[in-house]
Amino acid sequence: MAAKTSAGRFFEDYTPGQIITHAVPRTVGTAERALNHMLYPARHALYSSDEFARSCGLRASPLDDMVAFHVVFGKTVPDISLNAVANLGYAGARWLLPVWPGDTLRAVSEVIGVKENSSGTSGVVWVRTRGLNQHDETVLEYVRWVMVRKKDTSAPAPETVIPDLAAAVPADRLVVPEGLDFSRYDFDLAGEPHRRGDYAVGEKIDHVDGVTIEEAEHMLATRLWQNTAKVHFDVSARPDGTRLIYGGHVISMARALSFNGLANAQMVVGLNAGVHANPCVAGDTVRAWSEVLDRAETAAPGVGALRLRLVATRGGPPFELRGEDGKYLPDVLLDLDYWALMPM
Repeated sequence: MAAKTSAGRFFEDYTPGQIITHAVPRTVGTAERALNHMLYPARHALYSSDEFARSCGLRASPLDDMVAFHVVFGKTVPDISLNAVANLGYAGARWLLPVWPGDTLRAVSEVIGVKENSSGTSGVVWVRTRGLNQHDETVLEYVRWVMVRKKDTSAPAPETVIPDLAAAVPADRLVVPEGLDFSRYDFDLAGEPHRRGDYAVGEKIDHVDGVTIEEAEHMLATRLWQNTAKVHFDVSARPDGTRLIYGGHVISMARALSFNGLANAQMVVGLNAGVHANPCVAGDTVRAWSEVLDRAETAAPGVGALRLRLVATRGGPPFELRGEDGKYLPDVLLDLDYWALMPM
């Protein structure tokens, strides 16, 4: 009898130039917004209030940038990271169009790099993914790389191809949503008085609050985003018998915690680089701090851009990132470099 089920792709199944169309398209709505707010302490006004969004020139409140990212990312998991050891990093992400309630999202990826690890039991796969809406418009694009197990350790190593990735998304390639206007921005309703000009390059911000990650909420979140990677659900998939917390869960938690000090960093429009520095498991307390890396202007009225490093830690002291050996400290969970839009 022919097999009807799939064990997913393994490292030797990827070839540079390969195009993968991911199943299954998903229509998103206000339920995803409500669940996002339930799972994370997300309070940015533009994604909480239709009226606030209208006062900023948009037709209504779009879905949170990270909701769009999670949905598109989840589409790719059965084809890219079902047999992953770990998701390693991100680069070159741009949010190109808002995602509105009622939009249907799907994803397409191109394999752009492969490199077998020296152990011969796994390898790293780089993919460029696009999230498209029902009009075949690209709403989001990003590169990520993931370590994937080999099915046959005796299979010959493929020719190494490592993509040449830019260090950052240039400010002039950031896309501001059509109509966005912060010239009449209501700082009282947004929650803080700080404009882009109030942040100095090199400034560091301790976001103060912390959230202890629970197994149940992680399982709910990962299922919500239809992420099926075995390491998130099956304790036999990892040598230490723990479920690995989905890296996007840590990103959303840290981004939500950054509200305290960056309440006016309303929209994420670019992701320059991102690394999951150490694994996160249930019981870890996530805290966050940010560093201002750069500032830029846009052509939209009253809208500026701030480049930020967002660091999530496992309850460790703020502002510490690497040890004397240059490696990430063991309590650093996430190192994320992104662009956000905020009022001038």
